[in-house]
Amino acid sequence: MSDNVIKFKRPPKPRPPRQTPPWLKRLLPFLVIAAFLVAAYVYFSLSNGG
Repeated sequence: MSDNVIKFKRPPKPRPPRQTPPWLKRLLPFLVIAAFLVAAYVYFSLSNGG
């Protein structure tokens, strides 16, 4: 069969934008604060009290 034939196809449907779940929006600030506290603890423990 010849390859120079135009094949009409429906365009793919665009996916809806990904939504952040509400529980993750509430959890994210606590994770950031916990990560900051852990980083500060590790910094001061390795630098002998800075």
